[in-house]
Amino acid sequence: MPATFRLTLAQLNPTLGAIEANAALAYDAWAKGRDAGAQMVALTEMFITGYQTQDLVLKPAFVADAMRAVQALAEKIKDGPALGVGAPCLKDGALYNAYYVLQDGKIAATVLKHELPNSDVFDEKRIFASAPPQGPCQIGPLRIGIPICEDAWHADVCETLAETGAQILLVPNGSPYHRGKPEVRTNLMVYRVVDTGLPLVYPVSYTHLRAHET
Repeated sequence: MPATFRLTLAQLNPTLGAIEANAALAYDAWAKGRDAGAQMVALTEMFITGYQTQDLVLKPAFVADAMRAVQALAEKIKDGPALGVGAPCLKDGALYNAYYVLQDGKIAATVLKHELPNSDVFDEKRIFASAPPQGPCQIGPLRIGIPICEDAWHADVCETLAETGAQILLVPNGSPYHRGKPEVRTNLMVYRVVDTGLPLVYPVSYTHLRAHET
């Protein structure tokens, strides 16, 4: 593992459906991270669309707009740190909850969520496809495992990342507010650190709700 790696966590609150505004927030966070000397700036789960999207993300035009926004953002991410940002991904006819790593003017990696929550306010199994577990992403000198939110609640996902060479775990989270949940999350993430022996960072944000303008 490198002696130092500067990771900036941008724990901002996106607005549901405000794709262009959320992308602008993401770029602003990246620029501030660049100016601070970061090697990576990490945003949260489904940041480009806001989370949860519920049936809004089942609209093909909405997904297409979100993916175009990610591509346009990637083209602006040059001469600076990598940017990690959550957004939907339509791949081979299946819709995924994804986390993109943008660097050097392109999408350098796309991580797809494996474990889909389906209780309380969560309905991801109906909306998204489940992807196979993936290995870590190489970002500069560091191999970063990215279990997306619910993925980190399952030991096997994080253990797979550790076994395939991850040196740190980055857990982008976009869950709705739930009183008392931070303590539950902290305890579970301690288990993941003990299980894998890896350091772990856990950026989280909450989405502002508004009527989607069509």
